[in-house]
Amino acid sequence: MNDLDGSASVADPKQRPLRRRTEEHEEEPKRQPRYNVILWNDDDHTYAYVIVMLMQLFGYTRQRGFQLAEQVDRAGKAILLTTTLEHAELKRDQIHAFGRDTIVDGCAGSMWATVEAVDA
Repeated sequence: MNDLDGSASVADPKQRPLRRRTEEHEEEPKRQPRYNVILWNDDDHTYAYVIVMLMQLFGYTRQRGFQLAEQVDRAGKAILLTTTLEHAELKRDQIHAFGRDTIVDGCAGSMWATVEAVDA
């Protein structure tokens, strides 16, 4: 905003009424909903592939990668990460883009992962 003489003016903070915060008007900060990144089992990928993928995409140790690969193999799926929707979708997409397992002759592509909302 400009004054009539063309110079810029700044609002005087003393002229603004102060808002009082009362307990009844204070709100708790809202938490973003959480989502799980779930890796699904298949017969086209080796433990080595899963471990390397988890190390590269999630920064897991070899031992943690092995534990998750074992869980996927035994239970048919494993929760890899719980995070915000945007981050979960990014990680799912990175899994889908990781590429095929070169050790398995019939492997056509990457593993399958989904994003599911965490029940509150």
